[in-house]
Amino acid sequence: MIGAMIGAIIGDIVGSRFEFNNHRSKEFNLFGPSCFATDDSIMTLAVAQALLDANGDTEKLKQITAPTMQRIGRPYPNCGWGGRFYVWMYSDDPQPYNSFGNGAAMRVSPVAWAADSLDEVKKLSHIVTAVSHDHPEGLKGAEATAVATYMARTGASKDDIRAAMERDYYSVVFTLDEVRPTYQFDETCQHTLPVALAAFYEATDFEDAIRNAISVGGDSDTIAAITGAIAGAYYGVPATLREKALTYLDLELLSICLKFEDKFTKSEQDR
Repeated sequence: MIGAMIGAIIGDIVGSRFEFNNHRSKEFNLFGPSCFATDDSIMTLAVAQALLDANGDTEKLKQITAPTMQRIGRPYPNCGWGGRFYVWMYSDDPQPYNSFGNGAAMRVSPVAWAADSLDEVKKLSHIVTAVSHDHPEGLKGAEATAVATYMARTGASKDDIRAAMERDYYSVVFTLDEVRPTYQFDETCQHTLPVALAAFYEATDFEDAIRNAISVGGDSDTIAAITGAIAGAYYGVPATLREKALTYLDLELLSICLKFEDKFTKSEQDR
């Protein structure tokens, strides 16, 4: 089993073919020829690269996050960017645009592996999110994902994670079975995070968490990326799923993923 950000990438790739063709069941093949790494994976890896390059220097991270995201993201114009983020991605002067889209949460999970405390998780989350998604709800969605992932990574129980989420971020007052028939596509953090959290809470293992996330419909790749980030940290990721997901990354994206894993996952025993 391995953790790190591969859980988010697996969720994204598995969900990629269901984003606009929802599958409201847990029965499906995880991977297929129409799967691909969407903007969720690409921006997760961009955040990872910025963290690697900053090497613990938060002032440097503030300076390099946006240009790193643009450098890594621009070669993929058809990966699924949202409309306003597309403009940001190809702007000569990218500025935050008061967004509370769930793109804030889908890309943030690397900070949970680079940080050594909850306070640091929150600080890093704010830095890498505020470059575009600076609305309070966008910052909240990213921070909730990062905190839940960090807590899962560091041995917190599901009850503890849920209590922290309900105290500071989102209450989940429904089951997936209750919302599955009617849940609609929604790109906001405030309507994505509760569903992604529910998929994690109800899971029995990593794969079950991904199947839960897909089965509810909606913005499938992003819900599954968020769920996968938390579940991957909590359960670990089966090596077979990791190896399959890596085949969907081109050489540059694969290189970032492996470098980040080497720095932050292999040293986990020393933390």
